[in-house]
Amino acid sequence: MTEMSRTKGDEEEYWNSSKFKAFTFDDEDDELSQLKESKRAVNSLRDFVDDDDDDDLERVSWTGEPVGSISWSIKETAGNSGSVPEGRDQLKGRNSFYTQLPKPPSAYSLSSFFKGRTRPGSFQSLSDALSDTPSKSYAPELGRPKGEYRDYSNDWSPSDTVRRLRRGKVCSLERFRSLQDKLQLLEEAMSMHDGNVITAVLIFLKRTLSKEVLFRELEVRQVALRHLIHFLKEIGDQKLLLDLFRFLDRTEELALTHYREHLNIQDPEKRKEFLKTCIGLPFSAEDSAHIQDHYTLLERQIIIEANDRHLESAGQTEIFRKHPRKASILNMPLVTTLFYACFYHYTESEGTFSSPINLKKTFKIPDKQYVLTALAARAKLRAWNDVDALFTTKNWLGYTKKRAPIGFHRVVEILHKNSAPVQILQDYVNLVEDVDTKLNLATKLKCHDVVIDTCRDLKDRQQLLAYRSKVDKGSVEEEKIDAILNSSQIRWKN
Repeated sequence: MTEMSRTKGDEEEYWNSSKFKAFTFDDEDDELSQLKESKRAVNSLRDFVDDDDDDDLERVSWTGEPVGSISWSIKETAGNSGSVPEGRDQLKGRNSFYTQLPKPPSAYSLSSFFKGRTRPGSFQSLSDALSDTPSKSYAPELGRPKGEYRDYSNDWSPSDTVRRLRRGKVCSLERFRSLQDKLQLLEEAMSMHDGNVITAVLIFLKRTLSKEVLFRELEVRQVALRHLIHFLKEIGDQKLLLDLFRFLDRTEELALTHYREHLNIQDPEKRKEFLKTCIGLPFSAEDSAHIQDHYTLLERQIIIEANDRHLESAGQTEIFRKHPRKASILNMPLVTTLFYACFYHYTESEGTFSSPINLKKTFKIPDKQYVLTALAARAKLRAWNDVDALFTTKNWLGYTKKRAPIGFHRVVEILHKNSAPVQILQDYVNLVEDVDTKLNLATKLKCHDVVIDTCRDLKDRQQLLAYRSKVDKGSVEEEKIDAILNSSQIRWKN
């Protein structure tokens, strides 16, 4: 009755009064003073939220639910973004200054469990929550639908799991424990025709099934089997791949897989011994010949390398002094070995392992390959006499003739690349049979005599006149062209 009989002036003074000061630019009303006022306001609420015996009493919210439970956290989060809970309405009635407080984030949300605490089981008071600096929350999003969390309850069917894998979703396969479930998962993956999904399931089966069971089931599923073979080759699991081919009785693939292991052997002697064990494996006829050649080549390379290293260190051989070796010959291809032999051992007799002729006969190197390699090696050394002898042949009457199984246009290109003299280039350009090819090469390489003589033989006056403008004035070539043009013995076509 006393409050109802308040005068109008008392009511206005009550509603217009406040325990907080209005904002000013004075020094005393800075941020520190506002914090102190907020602290005093919060401390008055400790009777509602604090209790001295933290360990014996259960914390409950204003609605009576235990603080920290999932259902309470969801309601608390919803309360922050929505309507004000009923308990806070009651608090407003008991503390008129509550309306003046800035609304802080809830101190009892699920994210509070991911922050540091003074001791296990404790929780933040409202005053601590107001005084905390803003920090990043690592709590899961509570607003997602329940369907988003079905992974964690392990209730996905094989078809659902495969569809999620295909969409790139993270999905655990550990729930598929029985063989029947695992095979059903594999069948679903194959029905999707997605190689990535099939491989992912195969990795799971490889880890959780024995080799015998896995191989037996994949033998009747050729699509999955091909994916597993490709995967094992990619990761380099040679042991399991050999076991698989042995189980499937694929002898040739088993032999090839075993042969590939030589790539992992660095020591030349050990690699040679390993290749020797591969000779008797069930390869095809063509592959068996290659394996035998590989073993023989490495055996030769070891002998040549040891001998040349000794000669180079002694310093008594001219070729090694002028042209030191840049790399070892070990494990090099056959063509590289032949080039090496033509470069360092070209004049050796056929009876030595390092002789180019010996290599040619032993490994049945074709004439074109041999001539091309020998030409490149001798031209690099500028041994022009050896180059000339390479293409000179004699018939049964003793007449000599130049012959090139690779074509003289290729010979000219290699000689030009190795900076052969113009006279040597002209000799081999003249040996090119096709006239147009000969003119193009002679013009490109500035073999003037070849161009002039070819135009004269073709009786092409116009082309000779056109070429006259390309030579130097007053040169020997210009005089030669003028003499041919003024000759009355030539009947020109144009």
